[in-house]
Amino acid sequence: METTVKPISVLLVDDHTLFRSGIRSLLQRHADFSVVGEAADGVDGIKRAQQLQPDVVLLDLNMPGMSGVETLQLMQQDCPDAAILILTVSEDADDLAAALRAGACGYLIKNIDADYLVRAIRRAAAGETVVAEAMTGKLVAQLQAGVQRGEPASEMDKLTPREKDIIDCLARGESNKGIARTLDLAESTVKIHVQNVLKKLKLSSRVQAAVYAVEHRQTKPSV
Repeated sequence: METTVKPISVLLVDDHTLFRSGIRSLLQRHADFSVVGEAADGVDGIKRAQQLQPDVVLLDLNMPGMSGVETLQLMQQDCPDAAILILTVSEDADDLAAALRAGACGYLIKNIDADYLVRAIRRAAAGETVVAEAMTGKLVAQLQAGVQRGEPASEMDKLTPREKDIIDCLARGESNKGIARTLDLAESTVKIHVQNVLKKLKLSSRVQAAVYAVEHRQTKPSV
């Protein structure tokens, strides 16, 4: 019997109608995507997300009324399983850091290549994190400068030596497969360690874990 794969459901939240239309047209060319809804502001975006429970939300940061970060925080409460991917014109490091701390699974700039966007949405739906290459250096520079430090470093004491190895790898942007190779572990074991790290540090994503590690000088990530 042939198995039918459910398309990745996507919600578009952006105040520019023409931009939303372009993204919709792009994704409709791929059988593994289904654009289930659109919203022009944060308030409507939250309502639509509650109704539709999409797999991925493409969210603009700069919209009239409620900001993208506020929208992200409230949307997460009602749609904890949705991967919320920021898609913005802002290349400001403060915006990037704020979005990642708020729980975004990634941060992309609107001038990216269409194929890169498609791949990024697929990765987000698979539970991976995606940060535009142009922004990675800015994030590392800001965090290494000690900007907006988070919880006390003593929180790191909750981690076992192996879990500290894991968070060190996360801070370098390694995938589960890459961590498995680096630490000579089974990928399934890596997944369990990552879940334990997030639980102990009260974080919701591997991006937040990477940010936490850099802020608390656990490691110096490679750029």
